[in-house]
Amino acid sequence: MERSRIDLDILLPEIPDERDACVERLINMLQYKRGIDKVHVIAGDTDKKARLCFHYTPSEISLNGIEQIAKKAGAEITEHYGHLLINTTGVRHPRHARIIEAALEKYMGILTVSVSGTGFIQLEYNKEVTTDKTVLEQIGRTGLAIINVEDFHVHRQESQEKMHEDQDLNPDHDHEAGADEHAHGGVFGEKTEGIFAIICGALLGIGFGLSFIGGVSPYVSIGCYIAAYFFGGFYTSKEAIEGISKGAFEIDFLMLVAAIGAAVLGQWAEGALLLFLFSLGHSLEHYAMEKARKSIAALADLAPKTALLKTGGAISEVQIETLKQGDIIVVKPNSKIAADGIVVKGNSSVNQAPITGESVPADKMPVENADAGLENSDKLDAKYKVFAGSINGGENLEIKVTRVAADSTIARLVKLVNEAQTQKSPTQNFTDKLERYYVPSVLVLVGILLLAFLVVDEPFSASFYRAMAVLVAASPCALAISTPSAVLSGVARAARGGVLIKGGKPLEELGALSAIAFDKTGTLTEGKPKLTGVYPLAGIAEEPLLEIVVAVEKLSDHPLAAALVKGGEERLKKDIAAAANVSALQGRGIKADYKGAVIHVGNKELFAEKNNKLPDNINQKVEVLESQGNTTMIVQQDDRYLGIVTLMDIAREDAKETLTRLTDMGVRKMIMLTGDNQKVAEAIAGQIGITDAWGNLLPEQKVAAIEKLRASEKKVAMVGDGVNDAPAMAKSTVGIAMGAAGSDVALETADIALMADKLSNLPFAIGLSKKASRIIRQNLVISLGMVAVLIPLTILGIANIGPAVIGHEGSTLVVVFNALRLLGYKKQ
Repeated sequence: MERSRIDLDILLPEIPDERDACVERLINMLQYKRGIDKVHVIAGDTDKKARLCFHYTPSEISLNGIEQIAKKAGAEITEHYGHLLINTTGVRHPRHARIIEAALEKYMGILTVSVSGTGFIQLEYNKEVTTDKTVLEQIGRTGLAIINVEDFHVHRQESQEKMHEDQDLNPDHDHEAGADEHAHGGVFGEKTEGIFAIICGALLGIGFGLSFIGGVSPYVSIGCYIAAYFFGGFYTSKEAIEGISKGAFEIDFLMLVAAIGAAVLGQWAEGALLLFLFSLGHSLEHYAMEKARKSIAALADLAPKTALLKTGGAISEVQIETLKQGDIIVVKPNSKIAADGIVVKGNSSVNQAPITGESVPADKMPVENADAGLENSDKLDAKYKVFAGSINGGENLEIKVTRVAADSTIARLVKLVNEAQTQKSPTQNFTDKLERYYVPSVLVLVGILLLAFLVVDEPFSASFYRAMAVLVAASPCALAISTPSAVLSGVARAARGGVLIKGGKPLEELGALSAIAFDKTGTLTEGKPKLTGVYPLAGIAEEPLLEIVVAVEKLSDHPLAAALVKGGEERLKKDIAAAANVSALQGRGIKADYKGAVIHVGNKELFAEKNNKLPDNINQKVEVLESQGNTTMIVQQDDRYLGIVTLMDIAREDAKETLTRLTDMGVRKMIMLTGDNQKVAEAIAGQIGITDAWGNLLPEQKVAAIEKLRASEKKVAMVGDGVNDAPAMAKSTVGIAMGAAGSDVALETADIALMADKLSNLPFAIGLSKKASRIIRQNLVISLGMVAVLIPLTILGIANIGPAVIGHEGSTLVVVFNALRLLGYKKQ
C-alpha cells in the first residue's frame, strides 16, 4: 500500500477551511473507490496547505487515476455546493439575528446558515436548488441591506456584479457610508430607534407630570401616554410582527402583549414605562452591537486606499487594487504601508501594532537580493518583510509587493474576524436552546395565571394584571444579549491587540485551559542556532581560535556555518577573510586551507573516524557541553586540537517570564514537545521553567502526546509556529499559531492566531478569555437571577408591572454595559 497527497484547495477551492462539511462529503465519495483504502485530511502548516492523504493499492489504481477521480469528485461538490460570507446592515441585535437565521433556514436550497448580531451571514447552499443571486434576493426580503458578498477563497467579480445589479432588492440600500443609516428605515437614520425611545420617555414624563396638575383633563395625560406608546412600541411592534410572521414568538411579542394588557386595564403609565425602557434597552443593545462591529470594521480601514507606484523613474498614485506582485511602491515617512511586501531600498522603523499588536516599532532593512523570486518571500527574515496597514517611521522605503490587496495579511485578518462573528460559543448555543423552550413556557404560565380568578377569589382584572406583570418579569431580554455581546466585544478587542480568535468557542475555552503543550523550535526558542561558547585548548587564545573558525566556515552554506560566522564576527568586531580550498564533509563538518595549515571543523564523529579515537579530555568536555543542550564543533589544525565552539537554539527572551505569568494565571502543566534529543529538550526546559520536556517526537507522536494530555487534563492547548504542529493543534482543545502575520495557512488552520511572533501575547489572549468568561457568567447570573427574583414576586402580587419593568430592563442595560467593558481590556 502506498500514499499520495493532494492539496485540498485544488479539489475544493471555495471551502473556508478543512473543517467544512464539503470535505466530509468529498471523503465519503472517494473512500470506497476501487483501489483506494483510506482517505483522510492532513491539516495545513506554515509551509504546506491542508491536504487529502490517499492510501491506495498501486496494482489496482495509478497515481494519475487517483488525481483524476479526486478532481472529478471535487468538481462535482464545487458544482453542487456554494459558500458565502455576506456583510449586511439592519440586524439590530442578537434576537433579531436569530429571527433572520430562522427565516433563511426555511428557504429552499440553504443548507446551513449563521447570522451574527453585527450583520454578518455565513451560509452554505445547494447550487442545484438555488443560486447565489436567489440567496441574495432571499436575504433582501428579510429587510437587510447587503454591503458586500464574498465567496470563500475565491474573490469572484461576478458576485459583486450580481449584487450591484440587484440593488432593487433593497430600496434603501446604499453602498456608501449612508448604507447603515437606511438599514433602519427611520426618519433619523440609524439613530431613529434611540430618538424614538427618548421621545417616548419625554411624553411619558410629560403625561405623568400633567396628571398631578389640577384642572388638567386626565385625557391630556392619556393622550401623552398613547403618543408614548406609538414611539416606544414602533420597533417593538415591527419586530414582533416580523417574528410572528416567521413562526417565532420572541421577547418583543411578549413585551407588546404586556403593554397592550396594561392599556386594557387602564394602566397607561405603566405600559408606557414598559415600552420606554424596553425600546431604550433595544437601542442600547443595537449600540453595543454597532460598537463591536465598528471596532472590527476599523481593521479594514487600516490599509490606505492608494499607493505610490514606482515605474522606472516615475512615481504615480494608484488604487491599491491595481497593484500586482513584483510592483515597487514608495512609502513616505510617517505614512501607512499600502501592501504586503519586502523592503528593497531604505532603512526605517515600522509600527506594526495595527497588525501584530507589538508595542515597539520593528526595524526594517532592504533584502540583499532584491531581484530574487517572490515564491520564497515568506521564508525571509521578519526584518525584510512589511505588512499593509503598518505605519512607516522617519525614512523613505521602497517595497516590492508580494501579495495583491485582496490577499494581504490585513485583508485576510478582516475576513477571518468577520467569519468568527458568526461562530457561536457553547454558552450562546445553550442560551439559544434555553430560549427556544423558555418563551413558550412563559406563554403557558401566563395563560394559566389568566385563569387564576377561577380558583382565587379575585376579579379577572386582577388575574390579568398579575399575568401581565409575570410576562414582563419572565421575559429573557438580558439572557438573549448576555453572551453574544460579550463574545463580539472579546473578539473585537483581541483583534485590536494582534490576536485572532475564531469565534466564541475558542474564546471561552482558552481561559479554561489547565495544560499547554509548546513546540520547542521557533516557539519557546528563537528557531535559529547562535554561537554560545568558545573553548580554546592549551596553547591558543579565544580570539585566534574564533578567527580560524570564521574563516573556514565563511564559504559554507550550512545553517550552522552561517550562525558561527555571524556570532564570531559580532564577537571579534571585524571582518575575517575566507579560507581557501573549502570542502564539505557530508554530515560531519568542513575542511579548508588557512594560513598554510589544513583546518578541520566538525562534530566528534568526524574526528573519531579521522583519528580513530577522540582524546578522552576532549570527549568528556564535549559530552558535558552537549548535556547542557549545546551543539558542539571541534577545531583541529593539521594534527593539533585547537578547541571547541558551541551553538544552541537559545530560548526566547520572553519565554521564562511568559511561562511564569501563565502559571500565575492557573495553567498547571506546561509541556515542551520537540523532535530534538531529550538532553537538548531538558536543557531548554530547565532554563525557562517548563514542567515536562518530551523529546525525540515525530509529528504523529506529538498527536499521541496531546491525546495523552487530554485524557488527564481535559482542556489542552497546543502552541506552535505551524511547521509540523498542525496535526497536534487539531487534536488539542485549542490550537494556537504564533507569528501568523503573513502566513495564510497558519491564519486559517489555528483556532487562535498570535499575529506577532511573540510568546508574550499568549497571556494577553488567555487573560482576555478569562475576563470574557467571567463577564459571560456574570451576565448569566444577572439575567437569570433577575428572572428568578421577579417571577415569584409578581406571581405573589408583591411587585406589579412597574418594578418588573425596571428590574427587567435594568438587568438588560447592566449586561450590555458589562459586556462592553471587554473593549477596554488592557494588556497586563
